[in-house]
Amino acid sequence: MKIYFCLILIFLVLSSQLVPAQTDTGIDKKVFTFKIDTDIDPAMTRRVKLALEKAEQAEVDLIVIDMDTYGGAVNDADKIRTLILNSGIPVYVFINKDAASAGALISIAADSIYMAPGASIGAATVVNGADGAAAPDKYQSYMRSMMRSTAEAQGRDPRIAEGMVDEKIEIEGISEAGSVITLSVSEAEKYGFCEGQFDSIQAILAAQGLGTAKVTAYEPDQIEQIIAFFLNPAVSGFLILVIIGGLYFELQTPGVGFPILASLVAVLLYFIPYYLSGLTANWEILVFAIGVILLAVELFVLPGFGIFGVLGIIGILTGLVLGMIPNQNFNFDFVPAADLFSALLTVILAAIVSVGLVFWLTPKVNEWGAFKTITLSSTQQRSEGYTSTFYADSLKGKTGVVHSRLRPSGKIEIDGDIYDAYSRGEFIDQGEKIIVISTEGTSLKVKKWEG
Repeated sequence: MKIYFCLILIFLVLSSQLVPAQTDTGIDKKVFTFKIDTDIDPAMTRRVKLALEKAEQAEVDLIVIDMDTYGGAVNDADKIRTLILNSGIPVYVFINKDAASAGALISIAADSIYMAPGASIGAATVVNGADGAAAPDKYQSYMRSMMRSTAEAQGRDPRIAEGMVDEKIEIEGISEAGSVITLSVSEAEKYGFCEGQFDSIQAILAAQGLGTAKVTAYEPDQIEQIIAFFLNPAVSGFLILVIIGGLYFELQTPGVGFPILASLVAVLLYFIPYYLSGLTANWEILVFAIGVILLAVELFVLPGFGIFGVLGIIGILTGLVLGMIPNQNFNFDFVPAADLFSALLTVILAAIVSVGLVFWLTPKVNEWGAFKTITLSSTQQRSEGYTSTFYADSLKGKTGVVHSRLRPSGKIEIDGDIYDAYSRGEFIDQGEKIIVISTEGTSLKVKKWEG
């Protein structure tokens, strides 16, 4: 009996040795990837935030960022690196070509950095957007502190990270005074800023035993695609055209409703995508709204065209321009000159085209069948017996005073009653005496009374 027992025990031991050891091939693992391949700006911050949220919802095991950027706004780089540092999922960065400036900061925040052949990381000096010159030292100091603290958090050399920002930092064997640090692949591997050189993300995963993992690439949903569509400068220009044209037609023919409705819809479609992308701030929308209000005051409360009208137009155009660019409270130091020029050109050209279309379309509107039902399309001639007298002939020759300045139109007061009036072209100040010289039309025609 003992012999049989021993034989069975020996057989079980030998059988266990013949079964191959199980290895983690990553067959049940999930990997999520997304790209940082344009300037670091509010739109990119939104993309990273949404991508990380989707990765968490999918409960993936690893996030890999495909990096190729020359940098961008410091404040947005700070937000992105904070999102990466706070991620509960390991984050790798694959530097496909360049991780310069803000891209270097974001890369250092990752748990592991991998680089493609010929890639580089560094050159994180803060520059302004106008001419690319180095920004004041307060910005450099802020960037140095972020680079240092981020490198320390991920176990990388903080001195080298600072040297990527400050050209005055000299590290023996790495950099000389007068030049910032930019590391090649081999240098980055040597000094702990790269874990390996690979041709692709798939090669990285294979080296990590995740060759068979399920890889999901971030794709914007339909809402994000719609937002991206309306951020196109051509679409923005068309919306500006509708905004300005709608305001003009509604102010010229109050009560029709359709022009102001079209303008309001265009305003929403213009500002909402920029607002969601972080480009438009609340105060920029307020500037636009104040501009509209000032223009309405000029046209309806103080007839003529003066300071309120000018300020209104400036407010409208300023709100439209600022809504397109990531300025910080009128600070354009880090706004790329190309972006600022594009915003100005889009708004100015759209405004010019809108004004041109307004003057071209206004005479033709009444010819459209859709408008003939709500507008008077024929001319009522005096020879046919039509008149436009709204006031009694007894007002002719009456004297009164200017109630609101005539520029040349405004309001006058006669015997305690207020009337719309206009002069023969001259401006007449409030309180001056006038005499009615004609009662034909919708306003009284007056001139200054010399007494």
